[in-house]
Amino acid sequence: MNRWLVNHVVASPNCNMRKRPISMVVLHYTGMKSAQEALERMCDPQAEVSAHYMIDEDGIVTNLVPEEKRAWHAGRSYWRGEVDVNSASIGIELVNPGHEFGYRPFPEPQMDALLPLLADIMDRHDIPRANVVGHSDIAPARKQDPGEYFDWARLGELGLALDIPRAKMNLFYDNPGAFYLALERFGYDITDGRAAVRAFQRRWRPEIIDGEIDGEIGGILFELLLERDTGRAR
Repeated sequence: MNRWLVNHVVASPNCNMRKRPISMVVLHYTGMKSAQEALERMCDPQAEVSAHYMIDEDGIVTNLVPEEKRAWHAGRSYWRGEVDVNSASIGIELVNPGHEFGYRPFPEPQMDALLPLLADIMDRHDIPRANVVGHSDIAPARKQDPGEYFDWARLGELGLALDIPRAKMNLFYDNPGAFYLALERFGYDITDGRAAVRAFQRRWRPEIIDGEIDGEIGGILFELLLERDTGRAR
């Protein structure tokens, strides 16, 4: 952790030892009414939840769990074959009331604090862009965060996540099963197919989130897989 990127350290007891090397960053929203409420919950032993960092809407960064420890932010989740995401990842919570309490865009001071922190983490741990994900990417049947207002395009432009590709053509798969298999090949858990489609839409085409497979998301998924297969998606 670079101390100059962190404003406060508040130690959470909710952590244990890692079983995997760090290879991912998972972005969340707190989904609670206030930053203080979220902080108290992540420090409550009975809650059994935590993250490595929390970034308030005014850009204040709080470190709760040392990066070498396993924070409890991902829950039951999966990404590209990894099932112990907590062990393999660093979790960053962005203060936002979420869909339950009045979801809203992430303010500029918050994003301004996230970007250098994320860049520093990725550099120190050699984390590929493809492994900077949202909670909804790794737990599509349970989670919606950080949600459709999160500026993934900005992260992509800065090399801090995969670019959001433009569908060069509408691509219709032969049947839903073929699309699900392609989605699984990219990295998603497809146990709940419609939930996986909604998660994909929320991340890559947030204008329409309906769980329906259409030609546009088919084309986007094709471009993502093409970049991965040609080695351009690290």
